[in-house]
Amino acid sequence: MRDTASVRGHLPDENPGFVGRRTELERVSAALAEHRLVTVTGVGGVGKTRLALRAAHRAAEGYPDGAWWTDLGQLDGERLLVALVADSVDLADHTPGTAATGLCRRLADARLLLVLDSCEHLAEPCARLVAELLAAAPGLTVLATSRRPLGVAGEETIALDPLPPAGPDALALIRRAAGEDFPAAGPAGEICVRLEGIPLALELAAAQIRLQGAEAVRDQLGSRLDAPPGARFDLLAHTERVWPSRHQTLRAAIGWSHELSTPLERLLWARLSVFRGPFDLASATAVCSGGPLDRATLPEALDGLVRSSVVRPPDAAGRHRMLDTIREYGATWLDRTGEAGAVADRHAAHFRGLARKAETEWHGARQLRWYRTVDAHHTDLRTALDRLLRTDPDAALDLVGSVAFAWSCRGRLREARDGLEQALLLSEARGRVRARALWALGVTLVLQGESGPAQDVSERCAREARHAEYAEHAGSTERGGAAGRDRPGDLTLDAAALAGLLALTTGRPTAAHVVVGHVLDAARGGPADSAARLRCHLVRVFALTGLGRLAEARDRALRLRALCEELDEHWTRTALEYQLALTGLLEGDPAAASGHARAMLEGTRRLGASLGVALGLDVLATALAAAGEGERAADVSGTGEAYWRSTGQPRRGLPGLRALHEKYTDTVRASIGEPAYEEIFVRALTGLPQDGLDRALRGPGHA
Repeated sequence: MRDTASVRGHLPDENPGFVGRRTELERVSAALAEHRLVTVTGVGGVGKTRLALRAAHRAAEGYPDGAWWTDLGQLDGERLLVALVADSVDLADHTPGTAATGLCRRLADARLLLVLDSCEHLAEPCARLVAELLAAAPGLTVLATSRRPLGVAGEETIALDPLPPAGPDALALIRRAAGEDFPAAGPAGEICVRLEGIPLALELAAAQIRLQGAEAVRDQLGSRLDAPPGARFDLLAHTERVWPSRHQTLRAAIGWSHELSTPLERLLWARLSVFRGPFDLASATAVCSGGPLDRATLPEALDGLVRSSVVRPPDAAGRHRMLDTIREYGATWLDRTGEAGAVADRHAAHFRGLARKAETEWHGARQLRWYRTVDAHHTDLRTALDRLLRTDPDAALDLVGSVAFAWSCRGRLREARDGLEQALLLSEARGRVRARALWALGVTLVLQGESGPAQDVSERCAREARHAEYAEHAGSTERGGAAGRDRPGDLTLDAAALAGLLALTTGRPTAAHVVVGHVLDAARGGPADSAARLRCHLVRVFALTGLGRLAEARDRALRLRALCEELDEHWTRTALEYQLALTGLLEGDPAAASGHARAMLEGTRRLGASLGVALGLDVLATALAAAGEGERAADVSGTGEAYWRSTGQPRRGLPGLRALHEKYTDTVRASIGEPAYEEIFVRALTGLPQDGLDRALRGPGHA
């Protein structure tokens, strides 16, 4: 679950430039009260997204399970449609089965508003998904924006027109965007009429007013809009998605902004269209440099596009965006230049490099930073992967193998699995890249609870690791570097860690202990030497706990945790806190178990890992129950159930914890009474999960 949400659900912040639309807003609000699918239609740039966002914020309190936003503009095909919608409603996507199964299960008993923004390029798959979700979830309401209706039975369509050109709202928008109080009778009013009240066109004009003044902009627009159609930069010809009579004006306004841009700004505009998500200056420089655009000239060109409102100003993290309509225009020009393929290849290469850097930095002090970087660039990493799957499957295997573990930690298991399985099928690469991808796929399958397929992948991973390391050792011997050639390397260590993880989750701690112990005994070096070694040591600690060798497990865990603190490594440290909490429970020390469980929850919250939060809440609830704190145990357990539901699967975890949880929960149910326990449990389950997590983390002695 998102840890920054103050209410249930997730909606982006509203654009402060929203003006007018009172009548339209009332129409949308009334339609949402009467219909389960409401689609706001209209041309690009007319303000569909802004209206839907304002309506969703206004309606959110009426939905007990919140309002959730999905931006479909970042997709260029339907393959990841369900995964994106699942991610937007905080479904961590840990379920196997068909793509929509977990999403339908997540929404089945929910009363929520799902907003699907920018559906037009995926109208048919969106229609199929919406129909399936509405049938599976009686309490679901969908608000969509699209340039055309979805065509689903029961759909209520609200056609959004531009602002009245001679009315006060159009003038208010241009005043606010330009930062100047123009009189109604004057150049600004004439601009509103010439641009037919289309909000995006007015914003582009306002940007030029700031640079040139209202009279100059009025005169330039007059010459542009009075020109014959062929001179209007009439390039966005998606007539099947729009109403051409309105779109001609918007195309002319965008083309006019394009004409006013410098040659370098126009070139950058075209090249930036390859980004489907937010981008920073570093990424823009890496992807868009070439010819006259270089590290010296590109920042100035980007600033120019920001001043003219073609590119949105940077957010707090320094990331820019382009609106879909403007990006489409740039893409058309990019195609005309003949650079589309080359820029897409540079984009893919850049994000492949980012993925490899993130994997390299996983072991150490920069882990959390790069984990968040992978999350922030998720859309463009997927775009790059799709490109490479078509053009260079070996490179695709390298990219997805580098980020799939981070995706799985973040709860994007279906996307990780889909990308890995496709790349493994299409790529003929052998050795290190394939072994790493098989390891990541095996971890993903274990987390999805698919032990059968995970066993097959685990065996393939071990074979590939041996093959790769044998080949590397053979090459080293030929070059005179025979020392250590028989010792297992990181690929074999990770294959052993995967086999051990699978054994642990299927109740075989002895097998887990043997497989990782055998490899660790043969390997040279300590746990700090690599992420693979650290993972093997972690599995051995859990195996010792499962075998009942608690003192040894606790001692090893404490030493590993101290090492992780020294390395500033977060993921393994969080897993160790879970193990120490479990050990505390097994040793009859619920106070120690509670402390370690809260430390684990802090770590998983930083990582944004819903499954980890669910597991941590389970062990904390068990510790509280073991300490006789029945009311707090019920509250934490109810919150845990809410997080489990966000993963799309029933409660699970290590077998030993499940038995303890049932034992102590039965005891506190009896001590405080079944009705009291259920009342507290249900209140936590139906409340805001983040509030429940905050209560759990406050600990004893706090309200």
